[in-house]
Amino acid sequence: MSTGCRQTQPDPRPVTHTAPAAPAVKIAPPTPLNVKSAELGGPTWDKQWDIFIERRLPPAMLSHRVPRDVRRYCPAFYTLSETDKRAWWAYLFQAIAAAEAGLNATTNVRHTDPAVAVRDHVSGRIVHQEGLLQLTYEDSKRYGCAFDWNFDKDLPAHDPRKTILNPERNLACGIRILNHQIIDQHKPIFSPTSYWATLQPGTESFRVFEKQMTNPPAACKLQVPVRPHPAAAPEIASQ
Repeated sequence: MSTGCRQTQPDPRPVTHTAPAAPAVKIAPPTPLNVKSAELGGPTWDKQWDIFIERRLPPAMLSHRVPRDVRRYCPAFYTLSETDKRAWWAYLFQAIAAAEAGLNATTNVRHTDPAVAVRDHVSGRIVHQEGLLQLTYEDSKRYGCAFDWNFDKDLPAHDPRKTILNPERNLACGIRILNHQIIDQHKPIFSPTSYWATLQPGTESFRVFEKQMTNPPAACKLQVPVRPHPAAAPEIASQ
């Protein structure tokens, strides 16, 4: 009588892996410039950019590691749900884009001030600030941003095909830069050494920025007169 070992047959059913659900997000309210620009037929903030920003935020930017000066424009930040925190960051980036670029995703500026008219070590030319957040090709080297100078260099200055003018690439880079400032370097959000002059208190650019920070998400409980606006949409379910 044979007593050989019985072989285990492999399970023919395929192995499936469930991807984690994308976080729920909210459309951020419009900044005053976005409202005005819409009335005049100018460039406006795309609501899809809110969703993109909110789903790209690193966990640290939703935690108590966020500097305390966040309460300057969002007093209730630390008690908010993660969804409401995401909406506040989306609003902040909209305000930066309003002050920096007038919400124009294809803007390209070359400054003549010697303090900023320096050589870009990636493009080899005098620095140009470009896109929604007025970034540079050097940011691809310093922060790992997905800008490709070799692809962009032969395209017209305001060509939306340029990688640095792509709104999502530009915004993703901005998230990297701000995360580096406030999480890695432990600096305030609003600092004299911020990457953006719009976040440097006391500058003319900061005064422009402040005017955009008067309509943050209601959950922030900022005590300023807020005009209701239909663009403040309900929560979007996870996809």
